[in-house]
Amino acid sequence: MPLTTIDPASALVVIDLQKGIVSALTDDPTTTAVKQATHLATEFRRHGLPVILVNVTGRAPGRTDSGRSANAPTPRAGWADLIDELDVQPTDHLVTKRRRSAFHDTGLDTLLRDLGVTQVVLTGIATSSGVESTARSASDHGYHVVLATDAMGDPDPEAHRHSVERIFPKLGETATTADVVDMLEATR
Repeated sequence: MPLTTIDPASALVVIDLQKGIVSALTDDPTTTAVKQATHLATEFRRHGLPVILVNVTGRAPGRTDSGRSANAPTPRAGWADLIDELDVQPTDHLVTKRRRSAFHDTGLDTLLRDLGVTQVVLTGIATSSGVESTARSASDHGYHVVLATDAMGDPDPEAHRHSVERIFPKLGETATTADVVDMLEATR
């Protein structure tokens, strides 16, 4: 479903745009996703709306069956640091996760409710993992979900396409960065 409105109590949630993930993905869709996500962060800040920056620091404890050995090396220093392009501001909120969804065991739902947020606009990497899991959780928590599809990327183009075309329309509204920015301007 295309974007119909931007709630007065919206928040941008940027998922896993961190140095260790983004540096491993150097394709054009990733570059575009980073550019669009950072543009959305700038616009949300300009409109006085919350920006939530999510990073991931590891996997759920005790899980060794997901293709990664229990003896796998610890990510290098700085791996979980947010990319410089996000231009993190003192008003931004940082949420650190250890699972795919930014909601699971992070306090994100409490933060959003404390801020009075009713709608989340989601961006980030990877579309079929962190973004999709967070979108499912946001929908389950009752938020109006908007997925800025040109502000997300996935190392697997087919997985990205599947999420955007088949999954996201069931979870919320899809839009481009330009659609979201235009709607922000029109409602402010």
